[in-house]
Amino acid sequence: MKLSKNFSLVAISTLILVSCGGQKEVTMTPKEQGEVLLEQYCSGKDYFSDKKTFRANGVGESIDQMTSKKKARSIAQSELAKSINSTMQIVGDNYVSSTEFNNKEEVTESFNEMSRTIVDEQLRGAIKICEEFTRTAEGKYKCYMAIELSADKLVAKYHERLSKDEKIKADYNYEQFKKTFNEVMEQQANQ
Repeated sequence: MKLSKNFSLVAISTLILVSCGGQKEVTMTPKEQGEVLLEQYCSGKDYFSDKKTFRANGVGESIDQMTSKKKARSIAQSELAKSINSTMQIVGDNYVSSTEFNNKEEVTESFNEMSRTIVDEQLRGAIKICEEFTRTAEGKYKCYMAIELSADKLVAKYHERLSKDEKIKADYNYEQFKKTFNEVMEQQANQ
C-alpha cells in the first residue's frame, strides 16, 4: 500500500510538471501594452527629402503662439542645414576625389568652408510647405512646420561660388560637379 501511495504521488507530480510545460510566452501588441500611435503633423514620407528637394521639419512649443512658430522654424532650419551640409560634404569629397586637383586637401577644405556659407545664405530662402498649430492640455501652443529648399537652386549657388574661387577655378568642371551632386542625391533618395 505504501508503495502504491508513493507511486501515485510520483505519477501525479510528474503529470503536473508535464502539463505545465514551463512558462509560455504571451505576446501582446503595442496597443495592448498601452501604446498609442501618434500622428505628427507636417511629417512623414511626403516631407522627406528627395533627389530634387531638401526637406526638414520641426516642432516648437510655447505659451505664445508666435514663439512656438519661431521655435519650429528654427528647429526645421537647423535640421535642413545638417542635411544639406552632410550631403554637400559627400558631394565635395566625391567631386574632389574624381578630379585632378593638385592639392586635394586644400580644395576640400575650401569647398567645405564655402558649403557652410552657402547653406547659411540659402536657408533664408527655404519655403514653408506645411504649418499646423495645436493647443496642449496645459494651454501651450505647439507649431508643427516643414520647410524645403530646391536642390537645383543650391547647385546653382554652388556653381556661382565655385567658378569664382581662385583655388578651384582653374580645374573646376561644372558638369562633373552637377553629375556628382545628382548621384549623391539619387543615393540619398533611395535610402
